Amino acid sequence: MASSHASSSPRPNTAFRQLRGHRSPGEFAAAVRRAAREIGEQVSCDARYIGRVESGEIRCPNYAYERVFRHMFPGREPADMGFAPRDAVRGWGARGVGRTPSPQSEIPEAPHDSAPSGDLADGASDNPFDRPFDLQRSDSTKESDVLRRAFMTSGTAAMATASLGGAPGARPPRRVGEAEASAVERAVRRIRVLDDRHGGDGLYRRAAQPLRVAYELLDAGTRRQSVADRLHASAGELAISVGWLAHDSGRFADARSHYAEALATARVAGDAALEAHAFCNTAFLARDADRPREAVRAAQAAQRAGRKLSSTRLMSLLTLREAGGWAGLGDRAACEAALLRARTLFGRGAGATDPEWMTFFGEAELEGLEAQCWSVLGDWPRAVEHARQAVFLQDSHFARNTALFTAQLAGDLARAGRPDEAAAAGERVLDLLDQVRSSRIRTMLASTARLLRPHERDPVVASFLSRQSAARLA
Repeated sequence: MASSHASSSPRPNTAFRQLRGHRSPGEFAAAVRRAAREIGEQVSCDARYIGRVESGEIRCPNYAYERVFRHMFPGREPADMGFAPRDAVRGWGARGVGRTPSPQSEIPEAPHDSAPSGDLADGASDNPFDRPFDLQRSDSTKESDVLRRAFMTSGTAAMATASLGGAPGARPPRRVGEAEASAVERAVRRIRVLDDRHGGDGLYRRAAQPLRVAYELLDAGTRRQSVADRLHASAGELAISVGWLAHDSGRFADARSHYAEALATARVAGDAALEAHAFCNTAFLARDADRPREAVRAAQAAQRAGRKLSSTRLMSLLTLREAGGWAGLGDRAACEAALLRARTLFGRGAGATDPEWMTFFGEAELEGLEAQCWSVLGDWPRAVEHARQAVFLQDSHFARNTALFTAQLAGDLARAGRPDEAAAAGERVLDLLDQVRSSRIRTMLASTARLLRPHERDPVVASFLSRQSAARLA
């Protein structure tokens, strides 16, 4: 599979080079690792990574590196260090065996100044992938403008017609090129950024239209194998992202279909990274849909594909997916063994071949997934312990995950017989629902409310139940 780096030359990051001062890249990398240990982070920083940052190849660090750099240089924002905004470059990295690896800390760049070739290069984008997102406006009484306009609908037909010759009397379908491949890659980045911030509800229907066009572009073909590889990879990743939006918004049948589509794309392209990702999400969905045996088998299939990528962090996540399946089957011994393997793999640290879609997978996610296992097994004290750690460790950039882990904590506290604490945690989730739209989280809160109703005379519990009821009806 070909790399998805931009064809244009990166701009050197002179601001970051000035921060290094007189130290060599190796000495500076050692200082970064020491600073990471001071705040409990694990980063595999070396001279090569520093060189890639300074050359501009790495335009934005992942969240772990960002926290370390903020610790090293108090008062400086990422922009002051020469980095680009995260939502401009959110993407994925290493994609297959034999490719030049992208470090886990890198968020690769796709060209933003190129227009699709041919009739589409007219200055006014009819590309459904390229319309900018407005993240400022919202409306609590109807679907927010943010979500309604996140994926434009008016240009989809125009994009398909112009690119593929779909209109009556139009010229035969032309071949697609680098610009179209970049557009699909940008669509994946934008979906991921919005999902991190807002959750799946309201995004799903809009995201399905760029997905349809992505597969039409793939069907149109290209003369260059590198472009074909990029289109297969990005269309598959887009299918997974759209599937996740369906999953998060409770549309399990749709999610299953999109994950299967991604898996088929991976098999056609021989893309082990995409296959592992598709099986990973399939396992997650199977667990949520109460099909634990399928969750175990899908997670094990993901691990078989993932072994080709030499990423211990990926294998840790896939083993956690397996643990979730064992928990659903009530097999405590198998679950505990999988959890131990996952922690051992995680402890080996981040690596150069970690896929970029895994930027969400840090200590908070590790703790949160383990909490879910103990919860399913009915060990409420251990579930509470790990859920509390997940909430404490979660990066505030991931608003949906913060709400998710806090909702998990609220439910575990309720089941553990601690209604006041459960209600307080539930209120914190309600505070986040203005910016997070996730049916999964609302379902978890509704379950917690049912558990707390016998304690409704408690003022703290009564306050939560009143707010939860109002939010459910809104």
